[in-house]
Amino acid sequence: MYNTDLPTRAELPSTGKLLRSTLLAAVIAFALLVTVVLPAEYAIDPTGAGRLLGLTEMGEIKAQLAEEAELDQANDEAAAMQASQPTAPQESASDNQPTAANTAAQQASDVEPEQVASSVSDQEMVQPEASLALADALAAEEAASQATEEAATWGDEVSFTLTPGEGTEYKLTMEEGAVATFAWASDGGPLNFDTHGDGNGNSISYEKGRGVPEDEGELEAAFTGNHGWFFRNRNDNDVTVMLRVGGDYGELNKVL
Repeated sequence: MYNTDLPTRAELPSTGKLLRSTLLAAVIAFALLVTVVLPAEYAIDPTGAGRLLGLTEMGEIKAQLAEEAELDQANDEAAAMQASQPTAPQESASDNQPTAANTAAQQASDVEPEQVASSVSDQEMVQPEASLALADALAAEEAASQATEEAATWGDEVSFTLTPGEGTEYKLTMEEGAVATFAWASDGGPLNFDTHGDGNGNSISYEKGRGVPEDEGELEAAFTGNHGWFFRNRNDNDVTVMLRVGGDYGELNKVL
């Protein structure tokens, strides 16, 4: 047998070296936690490095998927509870019908022929006036709608199709306080969406929706950066989306 020589006391690392190595390892682990793990897993990016590396968007997608899964589970549990509850017997509407019919017949029999003739005459006089008022209201509404459509000028229009389970993201480059108008509509089924912004280490969520077929309004940038929409198709079929934007912004870019 061969005996392995044990290291001498001089060859062993000193306490100072062990402390320095431990401290260095802790610093490296903390740096990786802040710049890699938190942005990629939880969309938390205090340094902005995760956004530059594309890890923060990965974390945002994971958070969105987790939230959608929780909502799906909550809806399934609510539907199961509702289905398990016994339905109360409904009263038949026919039970009250004889009384109402008898009352109407009695009221009709109490009306004199002269009153009936007068009522018919008054109705014939009111109908032309009501028709004219309705026509004027429709014309005014149509004129207002046309004026609104003419006033709305879209800077960009984009159409895209999402397969079942697919998600995508479009964002506007905007300065702080800038206001952009938008309108989007889906063809083939409603969508889940998240209107949010990020940039320079900042992030914000403006609005979230589930099972929404369309939306429109204004988007005001809370800070200088990228602001827009994440769409996901939870239907069993393809869905085509038309997105229109206008107002004060730089560019419309597809992020995912």
